[in-house]
Amino acid sequence: MIGALLVATLLCIAANAFIAVADYLHAGFVLKNSADVGVPVTALPHLGTAKLAGAIGLVVGLLTLPWVGVAAGVGLTVYFVGAVVVCIRARVYNIAFPGLYLLLAGASTAYFILVMGGA
Repeated sequence: MIGALLVATLLCIAANAFIAVADYLHAGFVLKNSADVGVPVTALPHLGTAKLAGAIGLVVGLLTLPWVGVAAGVGLTVYFVGAVVVCIRARVYNIAFPGLYLLLAGASTAYFILVMGGA
């Protein structure tokens, strides 16, 4: 199981780094999704920075400090719970992508908790 959680953590790093860059570049799909849920374009760099910080924190957790990975995983989990809530509140029920990101963030958190517990 810990191997699967490690793979999920690596996918979480890649996915969040990718979407952070897309946020910074104002990619078309990002602009459409943010308009659908009422997020202003001016917020995108801030949201991208939060995702990139989470990805960097996961990398730091893998390389040296597992507790930083726990913090990053928790931060990303909270972020994507918020993203799912924003989608539902805006009556946008296609939550596949924020749901997948939430799943990866939760798996990353679980991975680091297991690593810190000596598994």
